[in-house]
Amino acid sequence: MNPVIELLNSHRSIRKFTDQPIPQETLNTLVQAGQAAATSSFIQACTVIQVNDQDKRNQLAECAGGQAYVAEAPVFLVFCADMQRNKLACEMNDAEINSGFTEQFITATVDVALFAQNLTVAAESLGLGIVYIGGIRNQIARVSELLELPELVYPVFGLCLGYPDQNPEVKPRLPVEVVLKQDSYSDSGDKETIAEYDKSVREYYQTRTGGNKEMTWSEQMSGMLVKEARPHMLSFLQERGFLLK
Repeated sequence: MNPVIELLNSHRSIRKFTDQPIPQETLNTLVQAGQAAATSSFIQACTVIQVNDQDKRNQLAECAGGQAYVAEAPVFLVFCADMQRNKLACEMNDAEINSGFTEQFITATVDVALFAQNLTVAAESLGLGIVYIGGIRNQIARVSELLELPELVYPVFGLCLGYPDQNPEVKPRLPVEVVLKQDSYSDSGDKETIAEYDKSVREYYQTRTGGNKEMTWSEQMSGMLVKEARPHMLSFLQERGFLLK
C-alpha cells in the first residue's frame, strides 16, 4: 500500500487533544484542501464557520449533547450547506433562484461531506486528529441562530481539530465483500458475513472500554434504527428553503 492509502486506513476519531494550537495559516491551508474536493456542477455549496468565541463553543457543546471536546478542542469548525451564495450569484445576473428542490438539498449536502473529508485527510496527513460532531443537528435551529445562518444555509455537522492526546485503535469496518457488489445488488451471504464481523466489533468495544461495553455492529444498528431520527429536521429544512413544503 502507498502512504495515502495507509493514511486513509489508519483513521480514528480523536476526542482528547493537547493544548498545542493550530496556526491559522495551517487551518487556511486545510480549508483550501477541502475546496479542492469534487463539487456537483461547480456549485461549491459549502461554507465553514470557525467558532472561536468560547461562550458559543460552550453552547454548541450543549447542543451536541454535552460533548465536552466541542468546547475544549483547539479548533472547532461547523460545516454548512450553503445555497445563499448561489442565490447571490443569481442576483448578480438578474435571475431568481428556484430553490426548494430535493436535488439542491442532496447536492449541497454531498458537497459539504466531500469538502470536509478532503480537509480531514489533509489534517491527518499533518499529524492532527479529528472527530465529526453530527450532534449539532440535535438542536439545529438553536445552532443556526447562534451562528446567524441565513435562509438557504444549514449546519450539516461540526468538526473538532487538534493534536491527539490519545491513541485509540482503528475501529473495524464492514468486510469489503458486504460493501462491494458486482453488476447488481445481492445480499446473499451478507447475514453470515456480518455475523462474523460482529465478533470483531464486540472485541473492539471490549478492548476500548476495558470490558465496560459489549456490543456488535448489528446490535448497535438495530437499536438505533428502530427509533425516530431527528424528525424536526424536515420542518427546519422547509423553513430554510432547502425543501418544498
